[in-house]
This record gives sequence, structure tokens and C-alpha cells, in this order.
Amino acid sequence: MTANRSALLSVQHVHKAFGGNQAVNDVSFQLQAGELLALIGPNGAGKSTTFNLVNGQLTPDSGSISFDGVSMAGRPPHALWHMGVSRTFQIAQTFGSLTVAENVQMALLSADGHALSPWQRATHYRRADALELLAQVQLGSQGSQPSNALSYGDVKRLELAMALANAPRLLLMDEPTAGMAPDDRLALMALTRRLVNQRGVAVLFTEHSMDVVFEHADRVLVMARGALIAQGTPAQVQKDPAVQAVYFGSGKMFGTNHPSKTGPQP
Repeated sequence: MTANRSALLSVQHVHKAFGGNQAVNDVSFQLQAGELLALIGPNGAGKSTTFNLVNGQLTPDSGSISFDGVSMAGRPPHALWHMGVSRTFQIAQTFGSLTVAENVQMALLSADGHALSPWQRATHYRRADALELLAQVQLGSQGSQPSNALSYGDVKRLELAMALANAPRLLLMDEPTAGMAPDDRLALMALTRRLVNQRGVAVLFTEHSMDVVFEHADRVLVMARGALIAQGTPAQVQKDPAVQAVYFGSGKMFGTNHPSKTGPQP
């Protein structure tokens, strides 16, 4: 990462409270193109609120969130989609009644600003482009299959192809490997890394599986009690005494081989 390169995503001094609960307290960070940034923390840390502030589901009480110099704060998710910001969900969002290719074609229709009910079929719309996106996520041979017949790991790949339909510059991934077997989750993040390298996309993701975080993130942000308590490379974060205390309460070291249950939970 080049130090003098301007950030694609900039979050500065963001606050968000719910009643008397300060869920996010003066959080600041930046994300550059071609970087995978993990946002982690134990239950109640504020990471989900921070993520939802970035993706437009919540509006900050104060502070700024900008994408390539343009304010994102208060813009709804569909407006961010058309700005080049895409996202995936903890529980994959696909149309089970459509084929695998038609799911991607629906996303392409949306990216092009066309309206079509999910109960209509998009069989002929930019089919070649849909199949190319499926090939990029290693689903090229399954375009004609009903999406509800896919394995869960392949549903996650399909959701990634749909998220790429608007040629995003910023990809937000909410617990991308939740519910996946260990081999599948590492394979999905390795695929994401290849696509990031090819496309120069910036990725912000929340994750509770520490093997995924430490193997694939370029940098890690750690939250506790609404504030950032550490940020740096995976190696730096692993050695940080504040992080060790938050996760284990005893200063014990944690590493990439711990099972996911020892990491932060969603």
C-alpha cells in the first residue's frame, strides 16, 4: 500500500448513539483501492453499527463518511450501489426461483438502472456478461441451474458475482464466510483476494473466523465498547496487548490456528 495514495473510503470521527448507548464513539479509518480491511470485535463492540453506517443503513450522528471524496452519509444503499459501492450479506440474498445466471442478470439490470420485478425473468438480458461474471467466481458451468439447488458455498459465490455486477470500486462484505465449512470459507476469501487484485477493488469486511482474518486481510481494525482499540497488520494486531485482553481477558496470545469459536462472534 502506498502511503501517499488518497483513500477511497474515509471514515472520520464518526459517532452513533441509540438512546443513552454510545454504539460508535469517534471512529476513524481509511481504506484504499486494492486493500482488504477486516473489522472485528466481540459482541457489542460496535462493529455491526459501524459497518451499517458505511453501507447506508444507518446515518451517523456526527462525523463524516466519504467515498472517493463524495459524502456517503445519509445516502440509502441503492444510491450507494449506483455510486459503485456493493455489498454481500451474512445470510446470502439471492432469488431462489431464478436460475443462477438469471440472478446475475437481475443484478445487471439494476446496475444499468432498469426496473424488473424479481418474479419476472431476465433470461435474455446481458446473458454473456452474466456468464462471464459466473466464470470469475467459478460457477461458469452452472448458469442454467436453479439457484435453490446450489450448495451453500456456491450460493455465497453467486452472491459475490451479483455484487460485482455494478463493477464496484468498494465492496462491503458482512460476515462473508458465516455458516461455511472451513475449506469453503478460505476458498471464498482466496477467490475474493484474486478478484480484488484483478479489479483493484477496496474491500471492508466483518468476520468472526480468525483464520480468515489473519490469512486474508491486509489490515485489521479491532473495536471494543464502541471505539477502535487497535489497527494494523494481522501480525501487529495479534501481538497487541489491548486486543489480547479484550478477547481473552488474560493477555493470552491468539493465532491463526485457533478454531473460530475462540474469535469474536457475530
